[in-house]
Amino acid sequence: MAEENGTTSGDTGDTAPGGDPVDADVLAPPQPGVLQGADRALLVLLSFTERRPEWGVSEMARRHGWDKAVAQRLLTTLASRSFLTCDTTTRRYRLGPAVSRLARAGEHSGVLPSLVRPILAGLLRETGESVVLNVPQGAGYRCAAAVDGTGPVRYTAIIGAVMPGHAGASGHAIFAHYPEAELRRLFGATPLQRFNGHTVTDLDTLLALYADVRAQGHSVSHGEYDEAVAAVAAPVFQAGTVAASLTVIGPAHRITRATDRITELVKAGAEEATVAFGS
Repeated sequence: MAEENGTTSGDTGDTAPGGDPVDADVLAPPQPGVLQGADRALLVLLSFTERRPEWGVSEMARRHGWDKAVAQRLLTTLASRSFLTCDTTTRRYRLGPAVSRLARAGEHSGVLPSLVRPILAGLLRETGESVVLNVPQGAGYRCAAAVDGTGPVRYTAIIGAVMPGHAGASGHAIFAHYPEAELRRLFGATPLQRFNGHTVTDLDTLLALYADVRAQGHSVSHGEYDEAVAAVAAPVFQAGTVAASLTVIGPAHRITRATDRITELVKAGAEEATVAFGS
């Protein structure tokens, strides 16, 4: 069988001097024994997000309540090791190539799958169906980790397989939390492929579906890619941004019969995975 294979979490409400929102990692004091300079450098890196991809020296100083000279030294040091780059015209900083290098190393080392394996195993025990962790990849999503169901008829995921983002619960749970402009860029350039009569191929209809997914906190699909398969998925967040979806998937007649129970289990598992991812 083959089938597919959040609103971003809000700010804490606290603000740094100058009105910038402060996340929990900024408010939390360093643990005993932590080297202050290293801790501050890591806080600088964690300040860069999809919603805030660049910073000036004064902004960084205000966010953390540091002296401007301290912020300047931290930013300069990180730039010297290519963790940041500085625009020579605007004097604003963005993440540098060293961050991408670490991200690739982390992905190849299997960090995310190792964090969620106990969660996948737990959902398998509770449901008997296949469980998949999918991560976004362009206009699709990629299977990063999976466990197969126990029944004689079951869905089998292929690690590394990339599936179309618009067809199925796994993709809906991820892309429902993307900005509309980004969705139109990803899905609006060419006609959406139709796999069967259940596939959503109209972009406006897809956007309306995503609004429902955000409101409900999960997605359910019935045969949008493979008519014999149904799935329930929920988003997994990291640092306030959707990072993956957690999906229980299997034969349509079994998933449909147990949708309510599976939905509760998947949403609880996604919340647990969000905590494991460090949000």
